[in-house]
Amino acid sequence: MRGTIVAFLIVAASLAGRGAPALAADPEPRAVLAPTGVLRTALYTGTPTSILPDPASGGPRGVGYDLGKELAKRLGVAYAPVVFSKNADVLAAIKDGTADVAFTNSSSAARAKDMDFGPPFMDVELGYLVPKGSALATVADVDAAGLRVGVTAGSSSEATLTRAFKKAEVVRLTNFDAGIEMMTAGTLDAYATNKASLFEMAEKLPGSKVLDGRWGVEHFAVAVPKGRDQGMPFLRQFTLEVKSEGLVGAAIARAGLRGAVTSAAE
Repeated sequence: MRGTIVAFLIVAASLAGRGAPALAADPEPRAVLAPTGVLRTALYTGTPTSILPDPASGGPRGVGYDLGKELAKRLGVAYAPVVFSKNADVLAAIKDGTADVAFTNSSSAARAKDMDFGPPFMDVELGYLVPKGSALATVADVDAAGLRVGVTAGSSSEATLTRAFKKAEVVRLTNFDAGIEMMTAGTLDAYATNKASLFEMAEKLPGSKVLDGRWGVEHFAVAVPKGRDQGMPFLRQFTLEVKSEGLVGAAIARAGLRGAVTSAAE
């Protein structure tokens, strides 16, 4: 599909015998939400909000991965994760319909032009990661003349901070690893994204720290391509159930996600 697609398409062999889910799909939402007969779930590597390797089991973990698997189960179709190296490709796959769902930040008005969202299932604080020895101590310190702040290209952080910053420079990067490389080299003063991802980055950058405080909150929801309105009632009910049944909280815990909570009931 794109040269930037990194990895794999996994199709679960069978969902039979797993017990009846709380939400049983009738043929209409199944055909709308998984028109190829499998649920193509767009994910991107390097963040517990989406997908990471699980050192304990050797398999994948992540909130997006786990909830995608649960959605496929409740639709009664096979699960087919499609993994990319960057979030921009996840969004492009939903926009052009080459993926069926993504579990992503729904707070961006720009994204809502290209895809539709269910209600929020998870809220994640937005913050900054700074390298070892940084003089930056608070969120308010970051917007200062001469400072370079990394963001993921195409992210809501890019859009928000480009508007909000008065003095600091926004540096658009391909992925989190590029931010780590630049902070290691001393060419980047901070990186901005959700705190779940920042804590993962911090583990790869000795001496770095996630600043206390926040500059915003991301509301994560199920995203689907435009034109699949008939599937939205099913997604709304799915979101309600996975929150009330504790499955979102369990996915957050299994992913080792910090700075995140299950969204409040609507």
